[in-house]
Amino acid sequence: MDGRASRWQSHREERRRELIKSARKAVHSLGSDASMEDIAAAAGTSKSVFYRYFGDKAGLQQAVGEVVLSQMQRRIQEAAQSAQTPREGLLAMVSAYLQMAETSPNVYTFVTRYTPGDATSGTLATAGALGHFFAAISDMIARPMRNHLSDPAGREAVIGYWPNAAIGLVRNAGEQWLASPASPTKPDQAAMARQITDWLCLGIAPELRTSAPTSLPTSAPTLSEPTKEST
Repeated sequence: MDGRASRWQSHREERRRELIKSARKAVHSLGSDASMEDIAAAAGTSKSVFYRYFGDKAGLQQAVGEVVLSQMQRRIQEAAQSAQTPREGLLAMVSAYLQMAETSPNVYTFVTRYTPGDATSGTLATAGALGHFFAAISDMIARPMRNHLSDPAGREAVIGYWPNAAIGLVRNAGEQWLASPASPTKPDQAAMARQITDWLCLGIAPELRTSAPTSLPTSAPTLSEPTKEST
């Protein structure tokens, strides 16, 4: 690549970064349903410019998502590294996740939304970027766990399955919390982070009644066996 081509490529990359930054600000102000035309108008340009750089709205979602999710991942990793115990690490990561999502719920929804009926390559790529983000967080949870388990070699099921289950709990509880309207009963960010961490570490056992459980059926039908109701 000669000097002229290199300068042009550098200009395009800088322009792309500016458009991503402008789009992020526009979505923060206008909402996660902002159209390409609305975003372009807020950025002081035309939507054709955004289409030229990102292809379509899904491509813009992917580009903004890569920036936002990368920042979230770095913030969560920094929080985890400063913790002294596994539980402190979980609380730090959950807190960092909720804090960044709460900073701009509109932007968080914009970059994490996936509509199955809109299966364009860009939308699928956005979902892929999100999956990569949560996979990285799962790995961040699993790595320190190996150092704190009494017998890591015999706990592969814990290390292999629990981090992914934990991510599902954190994400679903966090997104429901974000979407809930303000009310006297809605916990603040710090309280929600502590509650989620308690669920991760202790489950809901402390809150369950201590009375004897009701009897359970001795066996359950398998997926290959129809129940009486289904025959």
